[in-house]
Amino acid sequence: MSTNLATYPSLSAKTVFITGGASGIGAEIVSAFAKQGAKVGFIDLDADASQRLAKKLGDNVYFEICDLNDISAMKASISNLTKLIGPADILVNNAASDDRHNWKDVTEDYWNERLSVNLRHQFFAIQHVAPEMIKKGGGSIINMGSNSWWEAGGGFPAYATAKSAVHGLTRTMARDLGQHRIRVNTVVPGWIMTERQKTLWVTPEGLENQYKRQCLPDLIDPIYVARMVLFLASDDASMCTANNYMVEAGSI
Repeated sequence: MSTNLATYPSLSAKTVFITGGASGIGAEIVSAFAKQGAKVGFIDLDADASQRLAKKLGDNVYFEICDLNDISAMKASISNLTKLIGPADILVNNAASDDRHNWKDVTEDYWNERLSVNLRHQFFAIQHVAPEMIKKGGGSIINMGSNSWWEAGGGFPAYATAKSAVHGLTRTMARDLGQHRIRVNTVVPGWIMTERQKTLWVTPEGLENQYKRQCLPDLIDPIYVARMVLFLASDDASMCTANNYMVEAGSI
């Protein structure tokens, strides 16, 4: 992993809200913004992991414990963070769950729950923070997608459907909010080697297949997803909106 990485002066003192920030890719994003001097508020369901991360990163990192399936609770959490660090300049809709499921076993309730945890909260978080961004005269919203549907990956039809819909959400909200200089983009990770992935899904056979699919010969560390998020949040990306930005080592 390279250590010669960019600093973005435009991110210093900006207010950033991140969903699903306590572990995995989300924790890397929280850490990356904190190192840029931003004020960071994140939302997660895991209280212990949230406390550990906030303690590790120190000042200007705050969190709220919330189940994002409860939209009212999510909005209340965002409002609480707003009181602590101010209204968002940047929103990162990161939270998701890629649990595997056989299409034969999916019930209506399970389908609805998968779309709720992987898609629904993204729209309502945007709806909640956008009015204050409009007052500020701009902002950056970054939705987390997945290359699972680009690759026609199997084994999680509800997840893949929700993640494909993130592309549509990004495109339409970029149009609706662009007149206010609010940019909306999607970051599309490939198979990122988080601890969750290593524990649940990584096998020697799976890694061998992944190496064959990728153009680059290295597995993808979560930090590289965070670096793409930083770029899209920064003023360097001022003319970037309504698009997908891939971090998948050329594996489509």
